Amino acid sequence: MYCSNCGIQTGDTDKFCRECGRETPVGREAFRQGSTYGNSRRLVRLASDKKIGGVCSGLAAYFDVDVTLVRLMVAAAIIFSGGLGLIAYIVAWIVMPLERRIPPMEPSANSPRATA
Repeated sequence: MYCSNCGIQTGDTDKFCRECGRETPVGREAFRQGSTYGNSRRLVRLASDKKIGGVCSGLAAYFDVDVTLVRLMVAAAIIFSGGLGLIAYIVAWIVMPLERRIPPMEPSANSPRATA
């Protein structure tokens, strides 16, 4: 199996790439199956992919959709609801807990890559 980010060969059971730190398909599946609360999903705000409060990125991760689509829908809801969408966003910001899981590091443009 090869890393889709840097092209380095990884082991069949590796959860992260040894070179760039990107999560492998095995790691994604292990994260989905191994939650601290059993197999239940939690609706949380994501600190790693937030623009304002992380509400849209948390909703996108929960429903497994693109975060840009959720942000566009929230913006349309704020505009067309006469401000009720903004109140709903603020309430969600207060109610949803913040997840502080650190995502895998993305390689910088200046980092050297090993060639095989």
